[in-house]
Amino acid sequence: MGGGGGGGAMGAGGNMPSLSVPTYDPAVEYRAAVDALKAGDYKKAEMHLERVTDAAPRNTDAWFVMGLAKAGEGDLKGAQHAYERAVKFGPDNIGAHQELAVTSAKLNQADKAKAELDLLQQKASACADACPEAAELKAAVAAVQDAMAAKPAPSAQLTPPSLLFMSPADGDKAYGRAVALINDKRYPDALAALDDARKTFGPHPDVLTYIGYTYRKMGQFDRAEVYYRQALAVAPGHRGATEYYGELKVERGDLAGARRMLAQLDRQCAFGCIEAETLRRWIELGRDPNA
Repeated sequence: MGGGGGGGAMGAGGNMPSLSVPTYDPAVEYRAAVDALKAGDYKKAEMHLERVTDAAPRNTDAWFVMGLAKAGEGDLKGAQHAYERAVKFGPDNIGAHQELAVTSAKLNQADKAKAELDLLQQKASACADACPEAAELKAAVAAVQDAMAAKPAPSAQLTPPSLLFMSPADGDKAYGRAVALINDKRYPDALAALDDARKTFGPHPDVLTYIGYTYRKMGQFDRAEVYYRQALAVAPGHRGATEYYGELKVERGDLAGARRMLAQLDRQCAFGCIEAETLRRWIELGRDPNA
């Protein structure tokens, strides 16, 4: 992470304003926001999160943590708005659905709270204690029911352990576990591990790329594209995301789009790179060369 150019007034030798604006690593800013939130410094958390959402405006975790920061400041309307964006960009974000329901109940918006409770109950019923999110769904339903009954909730509910108490080392372990599961073609389990890594690191391009890759291997191409695009939004030169997005385009029959991805890789890899050569082979054959 670094700042842009700085000194000097406009004029000869001065930087244009666009070149003088600091740039931020959204994954670093996300971790700083989580640390500030854990320390109870909600304003500082919000400052870091604004940088994250500027760089990754569709990142569900950033909006979720923004909601927690707003709630910590007592700004329930602001928290509700942030949670609404979190569930819009991450329909499977259980914590965001829970806190949106709880906050709506606190704002005496019973219909909104009930709608979120119904959704969580539907997810829990479909899971039937068999999915990795079973315990989280059960706890979320209970928390919302308590809020709607006006029962005081433990303060820990505002800081879900799965989000705030995982250290970067734990996040690395989750990421490594996900890669191993992907190699074993255990894609639903890999997604659960990647979810832990994503909550720990926020909009990290490596994590987003592997989430996209996993959804692609599961045949969910629309979801895969969402995550590839998010990875490239925060790291436009990410070779893995570029290659995999190109492969997805081949699988969809969009060879022109795949060639555009290959052209980007060729510009980045002046002396060649495995990502470009792999995608080139995909395009030549019109399919996975290992199939």
